Amino acid sequence: MLLLAGELSNSAASSREYLAPHWARLKAMHLNTVIAPVSWELIEPREGAFDWRSVDGLIADARANGLHLVVLWFGAWKNSMSTYAPAWVKRDFERFPRAKSADGQSVDILSAFSAATRTADARAFAALLARVRADDTQQDTVLMVQVENEIGMLPSARDFSSAAERAFRAPVPAILIRTLEAGKTSGSPLQQLWHANGAKHSGDWTALFGSGDDAAEVFSAWYYAEFVEALVKAGKAAYALPMYVNAAQNRSGKRPGEYPSGGPLVQVWEAWKSGAPSLDLLAPDIYFANFTDIAQRYRRADNPLFIPEANYADRAEVPANAFYAFGKLDALCVAPFSIDSVDDPPLNRLAHAYAVLEQLEPAILANRGTMKMAAFRPHILEDARVDESPVSETIGDYRFQVSFAEAKSTGGGLIIQLGRDEYLVSGQGMIVTFTSATDESAHVGIDSDWEGSFGSDGRWIPGRLLNGDQTHQGRHLRLAPDEFQIQRLKLYRYH
Repeated sequence: MLLLAGELSNSAASSREYLAPHWARLKAMHLNTVIAPVSWELIEPREGAFDWRSVDGLIADARANGLHLVVLWFGAWKNSMSTYAPAWVKRDFERFPRAKSADGQSVDILSAFSAATRTADARAFAALLARVRADDTQQDTVLMVQVENEIGMLPSARDFSSAAERAFRAPVPAILIRTLEAGKTSGSPLQQLWHANGAKHSGDWTALFGSGDDAAEVFSAWYYAEFVEALVKAGKAAYALPMYVNAAQNRSGKRPGEYPSGGPLVQVWEAWKSGAPSLDLLAPDIYFANFTDIAQRYRRADNPLFIPEANYADRAEVPANAFYAFGKLDALCVAPFSIDSVDDPPLNRLAHAYAVLEQLEPAILANRGTMKMAAFRPHILEDARVDESPVSETIGDYRFQVSFAEAKSTGGGLIIQLGRDEYLVSGQGMIVTFTSATDESAHVGIDSDWEGSFGSDGRWIPGRLLNGDQTHQGRHLRLAPDEFQIQRLKLYRYH
């Protein structure tokens, strides 16, 4: 399935009564999956005494509304900090020590170097998975689990507690060195850093990765990954659902610690993949304008693309980004954040986009990994400047050129080949022209262009035939900038 999803705002799931009026509206927005937090402090308010009311209610209400869940575990860390840990953890800073910044000050972040913290977090996480298994094995309401949330060290690049200092002076784990030596991601940022420092086969973190913040970030990544691996193994022993971690992205020019250092970012990829091998994938949270660039980095042979936070749900560019992620990058999931804040379906652009993607789901799934499907977005830079150059793709015997003059940053869509000359074109704000990809001397014309939709039984329901003014007398196909739609296009060639 495609996870046409949305992530709840952080506190929404803490109150069943607060969330109750939202479920039907989320379903009416054509979501099939809701990404929802479960916090450690709510399920284990006293050590060893579990309260499952929040979890049981969440699963029951999602199931009653025909929605799936992806559960977020707010355990030791949420957005780097440790604010969702239980009070009995927060208040016992001797047993559950805090990380320290470079100036020696304690920060409100549980140290990853505490065995007691890891054991307590893993025990609670495994208990959660056991509870889900007992309630949901036959229902499949809960599809996946996110382990922690946007892990990373702030405001320093690494923890400077006494336990962390000892680890930083110790040899780099051999498995990480072997991973870098294997070179499966040759030329990756971490391999480049390793080679720049001599690619030594032993030594501490400074010897292998330099003396600055880069080495500190690799160190942080490894030990966060090792901590997460303990949770994943404990959780999967209770219920082997797919599990992932999410990454807060870093802006260009920012140094580790100015963003959550050591999170599952591309510059420390091998540290996470070798330190937490039981994880199923690493996922990007994308709030920056250069969505397509960031999403591309996480679509790898060993890592399917899953976007648990695809900007805020009310952002105008989010729907077109979803079309691109599903149609170009074979994404498993796109989930804009704070979905409960924009759930008025008649006025919601995302609801309209998801309604169309829901109709296209069988065609998208059937054509993943083939050359019969492509998606289109203008290239948008990190500073939100839009490259207005047309985008081109060859699909079958035709080359499609797409421009976004009417929509710019909000335009986008996908094209799926149905037959030799027949295509589905869907999205908004695109002008599509066509040339022959196999015969440069041939002209290409529109045989027919029908707007329409797919019924619940998958049957095509034609609307208007757009062979006149709407296609500029056969010169192009146009998707209006203010609505998501599907057109069924048939082309022909002539001399």
